[in-house]
Amino acid sequence: MKVRVTDDGLLIPKELLDGVEEVEIVRRSRMLVILPAADEDPILQLGSEPVVDEVTDASIHHDRYLYQ
Repeated sequence: MKVRVTDDGLLIPKELLDGVEEVEIVRRSRMLVILPAADEDPILQLGSEPVVDEVTDASIHHDRYLYQ
């Protein structure tokens, strides 16, 4: 598909972005790559909602409790 670049930039047809709310545009050499924007990394949410429990060593032995 060819699309004309105007003074305002580039218009990407909505049907090419089905279900996408936000994109990231990356320049790689002579190419522009348009990627759906990644959601926030879930690892950064760890510890944001701590659970109160009787276990006192969960931070040390968390794997043991996850896989029991």
